[in-house]
Amino acid sequence: MAYQDLREFVRALEQNHELKRIPFEVDPRLEITEFADRAVKQGGPALLFERPTGFKIPVLVNAFASMRKMEIALEVNSVEEVAQRIVEFLEMRMPEGIIGKLKMLPKLAEMGAFFPKIVSKGPCQEVVRTDGFSLLDYPVLQCWPDDGGRFITLPLVFSRNPDTGKRNCGMYRMQVYDERTAGMHWQTHKQGAEHYRRMQQQGRKRMDVAVAIGADPATMYSAILPLPPDLDEMMISGFLRQSPVEMVKCQTCDLEVPAQAEIVLEGYVELGELRTEGPFGDHTGFYSLADEYPVFHVTCVTQRKEPIYATTIVGPPPMEDYYMGKAIERIFLPLMRMQLPEVRDIAMPPEGVFHNLILVSMRKSYPGHARKVMHSIWGTGQAMFSKVIVVVDEDVDVQNYSEVAWKALNNIDPERDIQFVMGPVDSLDHSSRLVNYGSKMGIDATRKWPGEGFTRPWPGVIAMNADVKRRVDELWKKAFRGQT
Repeated sequence: MAYQDLREFVRALEQNHELKRIPFEVDPRLEITEFADRAVKQGGPALLFERPTGFKIPVLVNAFASMRKMEIALEVNSVEEVAQRIVEFLEMRMPEGIIGKLKMLPKLAEMGAFFPKIVSKGPCQEVVRTDGFSLLDYPVLQCWPDDGGRFITLPLVFSRNPDTGKRNCGMYRMQVYDERTAGMHWQTHKQGAEHYRRMQQQGRKRMDVAVAIGADPATMYSAILPLPPDLDEMMISGFLRQSPVEMVKCQTCDLEVPAQAEIVLEGYVELGELRTEGPFGDHTGFYSLADEYPVFHVTCVTQRKEPIYATTIVGPPPMEDYYMGKAIERIFLPLMRMQLPEVRDIAMPPEGVFHNLILVSMRKSYPGHARKVMHSIWGTGQAMFSKVIVVVDEDVDVQNYSEVAWKALNNIDPERDIQFVMGPVDSLDHSSRLVNYGSKMGIDATRKWPGEGFTRPWPGVIAMNADVKRRVDELWKKAFRGQT
């Protein structure tokens, strides 16, 4: 059975020895960050701070901060299982003959079971406050010393496409300004920002927004997935958890939120109203600079009677978001291979913070093939932000970063094999010449062919004979028996 809510996930983490309760006071200003940073870098458990200084609401952090925790979150033995399920659905074709069609019916019915289910009430509305509430009543963290304030870092932000009426759920940090307003960090490439622009063009004055904090893990995770526009994240959550997400209508705006959420902030964005947001210690490991962003006005707060405040810390990698991203890498590889079957594997090292480096192994079939793969990746969704793409042959293990560096640095002639292009870059890239626009680099580190102008012999890689290795395996045991 799928987790109903965040607290069932907490229990599962605890049962698997992946949760540590902190029973004494720890300050949400900086101290929880230091705890979380040390824990993730030491491969430690998720942390539940039961007494954040000055607050009665416990704080959960690092709930996704390892591949094992990601497996617990998605209720699988390996995230590859999720990838395989996706492939099975995408490969479904209407078979010939009545028998084949009848065999497909259970699969089609299963697909329909993933759509969100609207319910009349839910635990997220056990307490409803349209007055007398304050964002300052919640243990929102100040993560790093030079942050511009306290930031909600794991919010599910719901908005609606004004043209299609379809729901979008994204995860955008929110700086708490005061009791009833917060910044809405809608980067220009995100769907929330697109909805904002479309409503401005239509001459509207306000945009309804709802923010859920804390939900079942698949629903929280769905908010960060790089999905096509207008593909409902709540349906994808239903697919991940193999059970529909229950949604309940908000009290003061025309949106639905997960009924099992811990805390819900209802409100609106006044179109055209901007306010300085930041700085913020970001997942790049650097502070993103202060900039102007829309302002979220809270009109109503609903919550469980005794909520848990779910949050995350980003900063110098690896941190919790690295493991969330690693799971995306494994889950979405089969989707990439459906478009680019020559791709064998991909890897995004933590030091590349997702958008700075992607390593690709491929089965090369013709001259220039590696460059075709580079440009295809730059033309695919959020992969367009990839600042550096390194393409190697299929016999290179891209999960072994040392091997990639060794093979790539030996294989390239820099002038011949490095290509620069211009295009959109991640908003958090502080080195680009302009905000959201700059250069990207592709490195063709594959073996070069005569058809690519390379006529010299290409040397083989040094490797010992297999039979010699087998014989020495036995001799080695004899020579070093009893030694560690």
